[in-house]
Amino acid sequence: MPKLHDVIAIARAAGAAIMAVYQTGEAGTTNKADASPLTLADLAAHQVIVSGLAKLHPCYPILSEEAADIAYRERASWTCYWLVDPLDGTKEFIKRNGEFTVNIALIENGIPIMGVVYAPVLDVCYFGGVGFGAFVQRGTNAAQAIHAVVAAENETIKVVASRSHSDERTAALLQKLGKVECISMGSSLKLCLVAEGAAHFYPRLGPTMEWDTAAAHAVVNAAGGKVCRADGSALSYNKENLLNPAFFVLSNTDTRLMRAVA
Repeated sequence: MPKLHDVIAIARAAGAAIMAVYQTGEAGTTNKADASPLTLADLAAHQVIVSGLAKLHPCYPILSEEAADIAYRERASWTCYWLVDPLDGTKEFIKRNGEFTVNIALIENGIPIMGVVYAPVLDVCYFGGVGFGAFVQRGTNAAQAIHAVVAAENETIKVVASRSHSDERTAALLQKLGKVECISMGSSLKLCLVAEGAAHFYPRLGPTMEWDTAAAHAVVNAAGGKVCRADGSALSYNKENLLNPAFFVLSNTDTRLMRAVA
């Protein structure tokens, strides 16, 4: 298996490529066919990651948001591959609020077994995987182990929500939970807040793609959390349609929240 520290180094290098564009103030924004934004930073990070991963483990194929036009008949044979979002939170990048990330995940048989999420403006890196545990490193500080947590019986439930997307169904769900505190955040950092215990719950009822969630999903799993559908089954990867269903992020042991979403 590839070494986690090597993947972290690639994510940081991609972050540096993003920052080189970010600091110019000229994103060079265009629109993709689905009208979602694409910047020079997306493309620069993609090139760094693809080149780095190809050298690290040339036998593993790579599926990146910026090179996702790979037929399912080809992908269906993949048992282990890299799933990449070179710049998750392009809208946050354009808004210049710093809440965007580099996402690199290793998928095995539809399950994310390793993930790195790096936020270059914040200089925060979340990483983890099967057999590693989950960690966060802020700046040059030592990495700290992280764990998902369950809200105590009378504790306010901290719910993380998207800064760029809102959903009436999410508002209705929060009403069911009772006493909640909402934390706004962009990109895959939302999942990471649950992984490190800074939030208890992240419901996502709106659309996302597999590359949006895979890296942080691996971190959440390693931190003792789960990313699941309303029936409790885990999100799976390398589907024919790469669109994720609605999902929920919470601690593995939080039966109260699972009853609320079922």
